[in-house]
Amino acid sequence: MPTPADIWAAADLPVRRLAGVALNPSTPADLLPRLLADAPLAVRMVLCRDRVLPDAVVDAVVAHPDARTRGFFAQNPHVDPAQRALLVRDPDWFVRAHLAEGPRPATTGPAGSGYLPDDAVVYMITTYEAELLGGGFHRQISAEFRRVMPTHPEARVRAWGTGSWSVLPAGTRAALLADPDDDVRRRAEQRVREEDPVWVESVLPAHACHGRTDALLHLPLTAKVVRGVLTDPFGADDRAMIARNPSLAPDAVARLAADPDPEVRRETASRADLGPAERRALVADPDPRVRRTAARHPDLGPDERAALAADADPRVRLSVSVHPAWSETERAAIDYRVPADGDFSAELRPLPPRDAEAVRRDALSGHPLLRREAARERTLPPDLVARLAVDDDLGVRVLLAQNHPGAPPGLLLRCFLAYTGSGREHLLARPDFPSAGLAVHAADDDPAVRALAARDPETEPHVVERLTRDPDPAVRAAFARHPNLPPSRLAELLDDEELAHRAAANPALPLTRIRRLVAALPHG
Repeated sequence: MPTPADIWAAADLPVRRLAGVALNPSTPADLLPRLLADAPLAVRMVLCRDRVLPDAVVDAVVAHPDARTRGFFAQNPHVDPAQRALLVRDPDWFVRAHLAEGPRPATTGPAGSGYLPDDAVVYMITTYEAELLGGGFHRQISAEFRRVMPTHPEARVRAWGTGSWSVLPAGTRAALLADPDDDVRRRAEQRVREEDPVWVESVLPAHACHGRTDALLHLPLTAKVVRGVLTDPFGADDRAMIARNPSLAPDAVARLAADPDPEVRRETASRADLGPAERRALVADPDPRVRRTAARHPDLGPDERAALAADADPRVRLSVSVHPAWSETERAAIDYRVPADGDFSAELRPLPPRDAEAVRRDALSGHPLLRREAARERTLPPDLVARLAVDDDLGVRVLLAQNHPGAPPGLLLRCFLAYTGSGREHLLARPDFPSAGLAVHAADDDPAVRALAARDPETEPHVVERLTRDPDPAVRAAFARHPNLPPSRLAELLDDEELAHRAAANPALPLTRIRRLVAALPHG
């Protein structure tokens, strides 16, 4: 089956024009069903995957005879998840697979938000093939529904609910262990077995695989298994893996803290159950990576923190400088340096809510890294939003702009101009990103900044025309869709192999031309 890239590569100039018409906001709604019914696959791909559609067209998509066309809509990131969920009972495995995997990343505008409706999730769990319900499906389940899954009236949903076994109340666990459904009981009993280190030892694979990795990282281990890993590990990573296992006895933790492998010591340094001797050993470790990890340990004593605060490695000093035990005065006395660059991209999923007072302390701290943590909070109150929006640290401002739904439009623009790192383009997808006044950037050296002028409805026609000939292809593409593009240049671009689909998506394209392009379609 051809990929979307294959489908687009095979599209000729007339088809690419029609694909632009399918995206054009000026295309009358009465023409969209004709495109859906009679246009080639590349046009239907763009129509169903890359824009919001009227309800009547959504209904026609769901009823479309071509599974690939329905599959494109199942991947649409711009529509309400409830509309995508209309495909939940689709007869074709291909469509159901795309729906379960979830929407593709948005590339043509702001993405929709939210999760699949609960009833759609229930239907998928109870009827879909197990191989379809992977990571993409998990990401489409709301946290609220996850909480009620263990007590849901549908047995298969309760079976899925056993996946949160470690956080379930004792009463809920008991009910699942006595569940009238055989599969629910089996899964609950399996969770109980996974809490038994003797059983874990009995099934621990003796070869590298996901099952062995999961056991060494997460499941309770017998002293025999731990001893074997410490003295005669099967794989080079075995000791580093058990260093993170919460079930280790104190003597094993002590041995790992003195392990000759710095990676093992580094993994051990983040454990919450380190004894004083192990902490002191890790604080004095010759490998600065280990000391950096140890510097984040919540139970560091005053002497250990003082030693790390005076460490010769600046990264160690930076790591310990954010320790919660410091007062602001003590923190300010540490000679740390915060890198100005970094990855300040948006959090793909909302972070678990933090204590409001702890967030406020971080937001008011003199330490930029703590303020950056506060800036990631989507529930930050307005007074802290206003404060962090003018912070002197670029990372604070960009993280606020990337993550807070109330980030001011001016902040979004300033951050886009100042930040050139990972996730910069996400700022453009924010619905409050401004458009007015952006024409002043039309001559900027940075192509991404020049392209901002394409968002300004007041950009002069001669500037728009000039920038359709820009050396950068993304700039050319952006200005081919600008409504101030002179008609003669717009007509010219409709015959341009590179930009025809962008020009055909231009809202200034005359309605008569749009109708002629659609009317030329042969009826299917």
